[in-house]
Amino acid sequence: MKNYIFLLLSIAFVLPIQAQDKILTLEDVLQIAKEKSPTALKAKHSFRASYWQYRFYKAEQLPTLDFDGVIPNIQNRISQETTAGVSYYAKQNSILYRGGLSLNQAVPWTGGNVFVSTGLEHTINYLTDTTTRQYLSTPINIGFNQPLFQFNQYKWDRRIEPVKYEAAKKIYLEAVENVSMEAIQYFFRLLSAQVDYKIAEINVSNYDTLYRVAKGRYNLGRIGEDEVLQMELSLLKSQAALEKNAMDLEDAMFRLKSFLRMKGDDRLSLVIPSISYFEKIDRDLALEKALKNSSTSLEYERRLLEAQSRVSAAKAYGFNANLSLVFGLNGSSTIFDQVYEDPLQQQQLSLGLHIPILDWGRRKGQVKMAQSNQELEKTSVEQEKVDFSQSIFLEVGEFNIQRNQLIIAAKSDTIAQKSFVVSKNRYLIGKIGVTDLNIAQKETDNARLGYIGALRTYWYNYFRLRKSTLYDFKKQSDLDVAYEDIYED
Repeated sequence: MKNYIFLLLSIAFVLPIQAQDKILTLEDVLQIAKEKSPTALKAKHSFRASYWQYRFYKAEQLPTLDFDGVIPNIQNRISQETTAGVSYYAKQNSILYRGGLSLNQAVPWTGGNVFVSTGLEHTINYLTDTTTRQYLSTPINIGFNQPLFQFNQYKWDRRIEPVKYEAAKKIYLEAVENVSMEAIQYFFRLLSAQVDYKIAEINVSNYDTLYRVAKGRYNLGRIGEDEVLQMELSLLKSQAALEKNAMDLEDAMFRLKSFLRMKGDDRLSLVIPSISYFEKIDRDLALEKALKNSSTSLEYERRLLEAQSRVSAAKAYGFNANLSLVFGLNGSSTIFDQVYEDPLQQQQLSLGLHIPILDWGRRKGQVKMAQSNQELEKTSVEQEKVDFSQSIFLEVGEFNIQRNQLIIAAKSDTIAQKSFVVSKNRYLIGKIGVTDLNIAQKETDNARLGYIGALRTYWYNYFRLRKSTLYDFKKQSDLDVAYEDIYED
């Protein structure tokens, strides 16, 4: 039975192939599209942007080493000075040089940061009768800054950013399958145009022969003039159809070459694809893979996490505090060689507070609004999950019934071709008229194009299902790519 099915689905008319034509199969077109099409290139760049965004997030979790300096700060002005409680104005003329290194590390679990720093400052004062130099050193400072009762962005980034990056990977895989779906549309548009053109050529040849036969019969007085005129009209219509199909063929070929970014004047000749996958797809397996692999599930998770983080941010609004601790050494001297000798200890402890006394219910309103939006997001996600599962079931059903549609289309094409041969022979011996012959011709053309259309729908549905599940049902494995090659490409 399986051999019989393959035989039916392999039935195809031979398209004319010129020596200079570039012959492409569906697999060839899909491969070229994944490498060169504008859609594929956009997908790659979009994923790279997501990758570097994730790299930026990861880098924020690592220590940073910074240099800060002032080289120089020159001041020549009159400023207010205070000595023994007396204020007066004095001329200030100085040059300041400052440089320092600091090593900073965020603490994602608490939202604070730890730092270690060192620095040196040099001030030159140009007074009226003399010039003085002063050095200030900070051999080491160790400090810790910790926000209290505030929203911890680091904490939520650690939960959300990995989900966003994993979703970006899935979105890229889905984009690759979308490229295949787009390529299928262009492929079968050109294939249909080639089939139409071939049909038109055959029709012109057939009607030319039949018109000559009709004229011969008319001269012998065996048919009336009206039948000859009808046959002539059929010939003229077939010639007009051939001209139109030639234009459609050129347009479809241009569009496919443009999509594949193929340059040159080579004409394309497409091979009618066979069916390499016949098994029906299990709905439960498809749904399991869709929920596990698709970016949709990760998007659901991301949306719920972001809604939860907005509630946390709303609750943190209002009362907050900041704790700062610094311990280190510093020293000063008028001589550079002595500035690091016998440094003194320095300690600093500060606790800043912000306490709203009267906010007219703003904080409570923000919390309630965030909580309501969170519940709304939960409801939306739950409904979308149901709709998503139903869409997978429908896609599986459409693919499974297409198998029978292909078999019927192939059988119809075979029967229609044989029927036309019979009708043509019957017309030649005078058993049927030109009207019956025209009907047989149209049925033959429609059956042939119907088979091409069934092939298009089959392959489109197959790759649409692959996109929804990110699963190769032929190889029985999840879809994947070497992401490292995309980073380095």
